[in-house]
Amino acid sequence: MGNRGNIRIAIAGIGNCASSLIQGIHYYTPERCQDGVTGLMHPEIGGYLPCDIDVVAAFDVDARKVGVDVHRAIFAKPNCTKVFQSDIPDSGAIVSMGQVLDGISEHMSAYTDDRTFIRSDAHESSKEEIVRELKASGAEVLLNYMPVGSEAAARFYAECALEAGTAFINNMPVFIASGKGFAERFKARNLPLIGDDIKSQLGATITHRILTDLFAKRGVKLMRTYQLNTGGNTDFLNMKNQDRLVSKKVSKTEAVQSVAKKRMEDENIHIGPSDYVPWQNDNKLCFLRMEGRLFGDVPMDLELRLSVEDSPNSAGVVIDMIRCCKLALVSGIGGILEGPSAYFCKHPPKQYTDDDAYEMTESFIRIHSAPVRAVV
Repeated sequence: MGNRGNIRIAIAGIGNCASSLIQGIHYYTPERCQDGVTGLMHPEIGGYLPCDIDVVAAFDVDARKVGVDVHRAIFAKPNCTKVFQSDIPDSGAIVSMGQVLDGISEHMSAYTDDRTFIRSDAHESSKEEIVRELKASGAEVLLNYMPVGSEAAARFYAECALEAGTAFINNMPVFIASGKGFAERFKARNLPLIGDDIKSQLGATITHRILTDLFAKRGVKLMRTYQLNTGGNTDFLNMKNQDRLVSKKVSKTEAVQSVAKKRMEDENIHIGPSDYVPWQNDNKLCFLRMEGRLFGDVPMDLELRLSVEDSPNSAGVVIDMIRCCKLALVSGIGGILEGPSAYFCKHPPKQYTDDDAYEMTESFIRIHSAPVRAVV
C-alpha cells in the first residue's frame, strides 16, 4: 500500500497542531495503515499514506523553536499536546524565523514563559526570504497554522504561497478561500487552495452541525442553542483577547446556521470560545445546549459535554487535506477545491450539508487518484 513517494510540505506556525500532525506522519506507518486502522478517515489517498508526507520547511517566531530542527521544535514549550509518537528522527529542516505581524496578542506577555511565546530576537524573514526558502526546499503545499486573529499574518503567508508557487491550506478563521481576492488569484496561478478554518475530526462544530441537521430532519424546531468551549492550550490563551475572535465566531456560527432548517435569530445562537483553563492543557471541553419544540409544540432540550484532545483531533483532517492538494497538483487543478473545503473546513466558500460535502470529497478523490497512480 502507498506509492512511497513524498509530498513536500511547509508549515507556518509550529504549535500544538503542527506537533500532532508531525507525530501522526510518523505514527501511521504502512503497517499501521492496514485494514482496521484507528483514527484515519482515509488510510490511503491516491496511493499516498500519511508517512509519505515530508516537512521540508517551517516558520515560527518563538525563541525555543527558531533555529531548531522542526522535529525537535514540536516538543518545545509552550506546546502541551499529548505525545503519542516521540521516536521521530531529525528532519533536516530547521525552523526559520517568520514575520511576527499580528501573530502574537499583546496580552500574552502577562503569562509565564511555559504558557506563552518568547519572541525570538532573530532577524524577521522578509517575504522574499520566505519565498526563496519555499522554492529551495521544493515545498508543494504550505500550511497556515497562525493563531486565531492573525489576519495580517494569514494573508502574508498566502501571498508567500502564491509567489512561491505552492498550494495553500488555511487552517484558521481568516477568510482566504472564502474571500474572492485570494480565491481568484490562486485560480489564476493554477494552485490548489483549501479553507477556511479546519473542522476537527470529531469536535464541537461537527457534532453541533450533525445534531442541528438531525433536529431539522426529524421535524424538531430549534429555538435556542449555545456552544461554550474551554481549553488550556496557547490557542485558548490567545483567544482571551476578544478583539481577535470576530472571524472565529463568524466561522463557527455559520457552520451551524448553514445546516439549520431555518436561520436562527442572532440572539438565539451563541457559539464561541468561553474561557482559558490552564490545567486543561490541550484538552478541550465543549458544553452544548439545544432547546427545541417537538410534536404538539411540546418543549425539549439536549445538553452534551464533549472532551477531546484538541490538536490530534485536527491532525487527521489535515493529513487528508494535504493529500487532496497533492492530487490536485498532479492533475493540474488550481483554485478552490470545493468538496474538500466544504468537508474539511468550517467556513468554506460555499456551505454544503456534511453528507453532500462527504460525497463531493469522495468523488474528488476517486476521479483524481487515477492520474496520480498513472504518474507513479
